[in-house]
Amino acid sequence: MVLSASGSEAQKKERILKMKHNDAHRRFNMPKSQRRALFANLTNSLFTHEQITITLPRAKELRTFAESMITYAKKGDLNSRRLALSFLRDKEVVSKLFSVLAERYKERNGGYTRVIKAGYRFGDCAPMAVIELVDRDVNAKGFKDIERVKAEREAAAAAATQNASETPAA
Repeated sequence: MVLSASGSEAQKKERILKMKHNDAHRRFNMPKSQRRALFANLTNSLFTHEQITITLPRAKELRTFAESMITYAKKGDLNSRRLALSFLRDKEVVSKLFSVLAERYKERNGGYTRVIKAGYRFGDCAPMAVIELVDRDVNAKGFKDIERVKAEREAAAAAATQNASETPAA
């Protein structure tokens, strides 16, 4: 089927007339509230662990949110802290952001994150990526889990010694 000249002209006009307002971010096939919650949680995870593995499009989009939060932290005023807290909704992460990360990146003018392609996911062949903070603390990843396991082992050892001391000798 051959398109008439008027049909192609109409399509060109339609493309020209469509304005690009509010098309800056990827939509990920979800409503704005879900997208905001997703990226708030991903940003929390990134600042907590300083390195996470997610899909490539999400990593590229997460970069904008994480870098804006670090810029807020570098400002350091009360309004910036409130803006960061309203987005992140976690006081521990915000305190780490404003104390540790702001000091780490005070000399750097942007480019706080790095996205590294990490192949394809086995199940659906989605492109995966590792997003990490530049100059990250290597020990931050899994720190809470290591502390939790250590505390559980100490509690188990204390319970074992207590049970051994309570058992009467025969």
